[in-house]
This record gives sequence, structure tokens and C-alpha cells, in this order.
Amino acid sequence: MSDAIIASIVLWGFVFIYSVMATMDFGAGFWSMVYINRTKTGATNIANRYLSPTWEVTNTFIVALVVAVYSMFPSAAYTLGTILLIPGSIILLLLALRSAFLVFSHIAEEYRKILTYISGIAGIILPALLISVLPITHGNYVIFSENSQTLDLVKLFTSPNEYAFIGFAISSTLFLSSLLLSDYSKVSGELEAFRIYRKDAMITGPISLVMGLLIMLTLKQEAYWIYEKMMNDLPLLILSVIFFIIGGIALYLPYFSKNKNLGMPRIAVIAVTLQYLLASFVYGRAHLPYMVYPHVTIESGFTDPNSFHAIFASYIAGFAILFPGFIYFWKMFMHDNRYLQKKQH
Repeated sequence: MSDAIIASIVLWGFVFIYSVMATMDFGAGFWSMVYINRTKTGATNIANRYLSPTWEVTNTFIVALVVAVYSMFPSAAYTLGTILLIPGSIILLLLALRSAFLVFSHIAEEYRKILTYISGIAGIILPALLISVLPITHGNYVIFSENSQTLDLVKLFTSPNEYAFIGFAISSTLFLSSLLLSDYSKVSGELEAFRIYRKDAMITGPISLVMGLLIMLTLKQEAYWIYEKMMNDLPLLILSVIFFIIGGIALYLPYFSKNKNLGMPRIAVIAVTLQYLLASFVYGRAHLPYMVYPHVTIESGFTDPNSFHAIFASYIAGFAILFPGFIYFWKMFMHDNRYLQKKQH
């Protein structure tokens, strides 16, 4: 396995971790906005309790992702930075605004509702903008000249494939977040909030699956090179759908107990995460060797091998230090009864 392949695996790992954590985070902010006036259900309280400790952790991964691109693929980073200048600037602005409003919504009580609305709306726009990076890398919307690269925004935003990706991002954000919040509500003992979020997951889950199918259909028309290679891994795509079905069954299937007739949201979260992992693996593998089709490959954009070895060693050391901390944080977040059962006044 070449150094460039190893680097691309590391990079895609950051992409997957951030995409799953960020969609849950963004979606929780949206659900907090949706249910802000339904105080008796506890749904907003649950969403805020999830958001409070996790959005800072989520943001660390986008920093790691950007650093990984610039350190391991500096030549490709120039192209990506050029063509993503406008959408990237909007993404950074919305991330900053959302983070600021999340903080102030817990401090300025008199402005809490309007700040929650703003952060919730930003949280549903951000996934749509972030996922737009993927169809851009398919190459159809980038004009390569001798000394420059230009993004054709008109062509991008008149593309069915772009809107299929946007629809998938929004529906997946709502699905994954409602799925996790249903599990979080259950372990917190908030049964009314659990029923609300489980119902939301049952609605948004099939929509996200349909949007995934639309991505495949539009890829066939607009980026056949990646569609053809994804079809080579059709068994893995079918397996990902099977995991989705398992997740759906877990939501509907009750525990065989008189007091816990609530379904199995934890199994659903695990199964659906595995579904997204498999689907993203197939897409990422089909995307190789291109970072921006057809001119920028992982080899042409790769850094000096000696530099990569030093960077890779630092990543291993960093994760050896941080990973136990993330595990401890998650266990404390999901199992600390004092925090789980905290009421918001």
C-alpha cells in the first residue's frame, strides 16, 4: 500500500468521523429549534443537553481535517482552496455564527428563542453546503485552465446531482440526529421525548434512503466514472441497505419486557452508523485516485514522503493520547446519571 493511499485513508477517516458527528450536532440544534415551544415534552431540553458538551468536540475534527489536507496533500490543497473559496468562506462564516449563537443562547435568556432559531437554521444549511464539496470534486463544475482553476457556480447549482447530495445531507442530518436523540432520551428517562424523536427517525430514515438512491441515479448521468466504480462494490452497497433495515427493525421492535416496551434505539444507532460507514467506503474507494477529477490525483497532490512519515507519526501519537479521552468523554456523557437526568429550568 502506497503512502498516498494511507494518507487518503486517514483523510477519509476524518471526513467520515466529522460527517457523522457534525450531522448529529447540526440536527440536534435544528430539533432544539423545532421543539422550543413544546416544553412539556422535554425534547428541546434533551437536544440542548446533547449539544452543550458535544459541539466543541465536533469542531476539533474539522480542524484536524483541514490540517490533514494541507499537510498531506499540499498541491491538492491549492486547487481545493481556490475552487472552494466562496462556498468555504460561507461555511466558515456560518460555523462561527452558529457557535457564537449556541453560546449566547444559554447566557442571554431574553434573546434565547431568536438565538436558538438562528443557530437551528444555520445548522440545517451547513450540511447542505458541506456536502457540496463532494459533487464539486467530480470535476464537472471546475474549469481548468493553464494557470488557474475556476468553479462554475451556475452549472453547479443547476445540477440535479448537486440537489440530490443536498437533499441527502439534510435528510441524513435529521435522521441521524433524531436517532441518536431517541437513544439519549431513553437512557435519560425522558420517555415523551423518546417517542417524539423515534417518530422523527422513522419519518426521516426512509427519506434519506430515497435521497441516497437519487444520488446514484444522478451520478450515473453526470459522473459515470464514479458510478461505474461504485457498482463494482454492489455487494457492499446491498449490505449497507441491510444494516439500514436492521436499524429500522430495531426502532420498531420492542424489548420483551413489560416495563421496557420502547424499541432498541442503541442497536439502531450502531446499525445505521455501520450503514453510512459502508456506503462512504464504497464512495471513497470509487473516488480514488482522484481528489478533483480529472487533473488532481492523490499522487500529484501528495507531499514529500519524508514529510508524510513525520506527519503520520505525529497523528498516531496524537490519537494515542486523545482517543482514550474521547472514549471516556462519551461514556461519561451517556452513562452519568446526574447529567442524564438533569432538568432544565
